Amino acid sequence: MKIGFSRSLHITVIGILLFSLFIITFSNNTESQNAAKTYNIDAVHSAVIFRAKHLGVSYNYGRFNDFSGNITLDESDVSKSKIELVVKAASVDTANAKRDQHLRSPDFFNAKQFPVITFNSTNVKQKVGQENILEVTGDFELHGVKKSVTIDAEITGKGEHPRSGELIGFETTFAIKRSDFGMDYELKNVSDDIRITVSIEAAHK
Repeated sequence: MKIGFSRSLHITVIGILLFSLFIITFSNNTESQNAAKTYNIDAVHSAVIFRAKHLGVSYNYGRFNDFSGNITLDESDVSKSKIELVVKAASVDTANAKRDQHLRSPDFFNAKQFPVITFNSTNVKQKVGQENILEVTGDFELHGVKKSVTIDAEITGKGEHPRSGELIGFETTFAIKRSDFGMDYELKNVSDDIRITVSIEAAHK
């Protein structure tokens, strides 16, 4: 009886240890899968575009060619996510060298004094009723003026790249008044309302 009891106890202890090991492994795997992931923006496959109205007649478009940043996404707790974007003001490009030079001047971006345009999120939450939309509030700094803005960021897709690995895409379109940021030159000729579109492809670090 003592031998049988001892053997039974031994088997029970082994079973408990194996079950505990399974629970720990499963828990670690689950935490790993749900952990926040950071993605670096791939500027080659991304775009920062703006639109302004000229003389109240037509829309003129421009872009910035030099920007960087990263996105941290925690799908298990979206509130822990973060978006950071840095744009070089001097990289403004409207396909006209003379106009671009004017835009870099103190009349507009004043790129020498204010070399970067930045966005840093302060709050991220799921858009109610929209699975692929994040409601992002953050500090938008332009022309040396920082203001809080709230944007809707759409998760446009997820995939794999044979070289860079896991990918994710985001896009947002929002509007600002340039006069709110001290850019009030020629408001009669160039609209105060500026529409900005940011389309991002980012690779997991």
